[in-house]
Amino acid sequence: MKRREHIYPDLTPLIDVVFLLLIFFLVSSVFKKDELALMLDLPDVGSKKIEIEEKDLTIELNDKDVAFKGKKMSFVEFETAIKEFQDTKKQLNIRIDKNVNYERVAKLLNILQTNGFYNLALPIELEK
Repeated sequence: MKRREHIYPDLTPLIDVVFLLLIFFLVSSVFKKDELALMLDLPDVGSKKIEIEEKDLTIELNDKDVAFKGKKMSFVEFETAIKEFQDTKKQLNIRIDKNVNYERVAKLLNILQTNGFYNLALPIELEK
């Protein structure tokens, strides 16, 4: 009787392709550079709609004024008004105009943080 010879596939081309893919991914990948402290992936504006309840407080901020409970005031008046407010667990909806500079936003958030308010929401205008 004649013995059959086993046929094995040639793995050399497969190994070559895997090696080439490995080299391609190593060369084309981006590594974090030390001079870039933060690699940010900024969020999209298109997010889900948040229902604002009547019992939640709203703070509005533009480049000139602050409004708390529908009344315009300065930062000093706002700070005294927020100190009088006892319920720090209540959600605060902070509506900020898109042209406000960052210093005003940081000042507002600092006032809220020093008075113990941490339940904050930043509603946005959804694109139509």
